[in-house]
Amino acid sequence: MSHALITGGAGFIGSHLAEKLLERGDRVTIIDNLSTGSFENIAHLEGVPAFHYAIEDIRHAAVMDRLVSECDVIYHLAAAVGVFSIIHNPIDTLSINVGGTEVVLQTARRYRRRVLLASTSEVYGKGVKVPFSEDDDRILGPTDKHRWSYAASKALDEFLALAYHKSAGLPVTIFRLFNTVGPRQVGHYGMVVPRFVRWALADEPIQVYGDGQQSRCFANVYDVVDAIAHLGRDDVLGRVNGEVFNIGSNEEVTIRELAERVKARTGSHSEIVLIPYEQAYEAGFEDMRRRVPDLRKIEAVIGWQPRTSLDETIDQIVAFFQAHPER
Repeated sequence: MSHALITGGAGFIGSHLAEKLLERGDRVTIIDNLSTGSFENIAHLEGVPAFHYAIEDIRHAAVMDRLVSECDVIYHLAAAVGVFSIIHNPIDTLSINVGGTEVVLQTARRYRRRVLLASTSEVYGKGVKVPFSEDDDRILGPTDKHRWSYAASKALDEFLALAYHKSAGLPVTIFRLFNTVGPRQVGHYGMVVPRFVRWALADEPIQVYGDGQQSRCFANVYDVVDAIAHLGRDDVLGRVNGEVFNIGSNEEVTIRELAERVKARTGSHSEIVLIPYEQAYEAGFEDMRRRVPDLRKIEAVIGWQPRTSLDETIDQIVAFFQAHPER
């Protein structure tokens, strides 16, 4: 039985990962300061003997020291998330993403614990080579555009992790997530699918930012945590140590088409309206036209492929909000 520590474990993805690891027989401890996570995501696990939690910030070195000393592997998911949060709280974005990751890596080195680091497709920036491969060059916007601070901070996280791997021999695996969606995700931080679903269920206007022709690939959270948990298995360490992997879906859809599909699957009478980026975010906001992952590497190394269609995922999110209208 392995003992996993999940930072950001009360978050949308972290809570699903905790469930997945518990299901396969692991012990799980999570740490989360609840800045973007929610205790509601893990409340149902509170009585499980193999599950423990700490409501604390990962930058609290003494707490991290104790938790890391007791675990076998760290899944580092804690980060500032959501476009709205990143634009309006750039200091927190940099402090949590970079400072928090440094504490995790320093402590992991102290006890020589394996680290699986969550990164993001944002690191590809404004790259035009689609699909994005793990070894592609990156193009980021200027430093006076706050939306790029997240991409820069997560790229620095990757550099730090790979430096600890190279210089200190720390076992490290990095996975870049592409637009993960599913039950428990909320729209408070700019996540597009839950916002669309909530608006559609209420027959309110579905707000599409920009011209709606920007495209994304939305991966189901259950598929994503399957991939993360597989990367964390002991029997694949020799193949994934020191490596970077994309995790996502290859079902590409424009945001306008996404709105239409959400409207259709909910039977909504909502109007679809276009909102300029400047009105939704800030003047001069920059976005990527396409974001599509190349999944050949992770398939070749561990045999993983996404299995759940976007329509199935939308249905799961609809069912979740119908069952939890307070969310």
